[in-house]
Amino acid sequence: MELNIIAPNVAGGGDTLFDTRSTAGNLGDLVIVGMQNGRLQKLVKSKLITDMTPYYGKMTNVKRYQAGVDYVTKQAGQDGVWGVPGNVSDESPTKSADGIEPAAAPYIRWDYYAKIGYPEIKDLDGFADVLKQMQDKAREETGDDDIYAVSLFKDWDGEMMQNAMAASQWYGYFAQNSVLVPSDDKDSQIVPASQVGSAYDKMIEFFNKCDRMGLVDPESTTQNWDNLSTKVTNGKVLMSIWSWLGKPRMNSNENQEKGVGFMLAPLQDMDVYTPGFQPEGDGNTFIAIGSKAKNKERLAKFIDWLYSPEGIYASATNSGGAACPKDMCWTLNDKGEPQLNEFGEKAMFNSDGLQVPAEYGGGSYNDGISTLNFKTVNANSTDPDTKSAYNPQLWATQLAKQTKLSEDWSKHMDGAKTDIEYLEKAGKLAVAPGATYTPPQEDSQISTLRSSVKTEVINASWQAVVAKSEAECQSTFKNMGTQLNDLGYEQVLKVDEDNAKALIKARQEIVKEYADKQ
Repeated sequence: MELNIIAPNVAGGGDTLFDTRSTAGNLGDLVIVGMQNGRLQKLVKSKLITDMTPYYGKMTNVKRYQAGVDYVTKQAGQDGVWGVPGNVSDESPTKSADGIEPAAAPYIRWDYYAKIGYPEIKDLDGFADVLKQMQDKAREETGDDDIYAVSLFKDWDGEMMQNAMAASQWYGYFAQNSVLVPSDDKDSQIVPASQVGSAYDKMIEFFNKCDRMGLVDPESTTQNWDNLSTKVTNGKVLMSIWSWLGKPRMNSNENQEKGVGFMLAPLQDMDVYTPGFQPEGDGNTFIAIGSKAKNKERLAKFIDWLYSPEGIYASATNSGGAACPKDMCWTLNDKGEPQLNEFGEKAMFNSDGLQVPAEYGGGSYNDGISTLNFKTVNANSTDPDTKSAYNPQLWATQLAKQTKLSEDWSKHMDGAKTDIEYLEKAGKLAVAPGATYTPPQEDSQISTLRSSVKTEVINASWQAVVAKSEAECQSTFKNMGTQLNDLGYEQVLKVDEDNAKALIKARQEIVKEYADKQ
């Protein structure tokens, strides 16, 4: 097959491109598109995509993810096999889908934590005290006064202050619009982020305490993500809200062998949010066959291959999106376990300039990575052939490879080899069942009110973070609630609470459905 990819981010036009091709009655032979805002139903009603039922009997790989296929059918509102969703899995929805590490958790420069003697961190107050010791040590050693424990940024703010919203996940909550939704194992109810005492409020007060202690980068209110990323790379920041901020920019092999890098902090009262696997897919995109395609059976066979172990390895496996074909990148050892070879190590973790061996076609490795930009199966799912995850970072052979940094961290974290393992063993992992839920399109009046609410929440949150006293921080946050009520927040909150309840119901249903099929 030869693919001629026409994508909005390449061809330009965004929705205009989609609308133009829809009007012409031909989206293309192979279609990868979002299913939100009723788009899937429109494609079916307009007969722009094909019912794959005639070919489905031979799609044995896709059938492993029947729940996902059924979800697309349900969303389409018409019987038939209309497509296959992305990021599906046949793993339990109550099992963490994060692999080796959660997205958001407290990460610190472990080398400086070690140098101050691995002090106990009971709660956020204690965490601020430890960060102060780390900042003092780093400045003393380097002579640089522009090293800060905490550095924030504004350009991702949406429904609320993004940094505080993300850090709410340290305590088992996930933000959906203006409310915080608890993970399934929490007794707490859905709460407005603006509520005093919420996890969001808790993180605002933590950042404020750090700011009053001189731990927050004074450029936090003006800098963007790129500025922050550069500072992390240059060793100017000692705490990371996410695993994917600190680790990729500091934990090079060279640094890790020196014991330098970001690792999960042993914050004793954390209860870290993690999503479960989604048997029905991520609810965002799906792959289908265009109605005007000439060789539909061949296209169905190609889609099925994308969901096969070979297709998954060839397309994208680990979170970085790297392709890891068998034999070229890995083989089975004497125990039958998958193990990266020398080329595979470079391909997975440092592929810049890597050339593919001539026997596999030659050329740049990075040029061979799938440009479909579509993740079929969650990479942390289990390969039925090897009984190991598709993601090489979860292979026993890979986890056995320790560095000075990881060995020291493991020694102080109950022998855990990964962040998820530590959190599970310590009872500090809050798994939210992997339900697939797409909120309905909201009324324009609500959208208008939401815009005003967002502005107030973001402005008040930043004002609270930089407040000169704890009392001023708390009063600023409390007053925000009053201001929101004056803006008509009750109407927005009703919509957001209803959507959050629907999500929780979807979680309960997918857990039951999965259990019934076992």
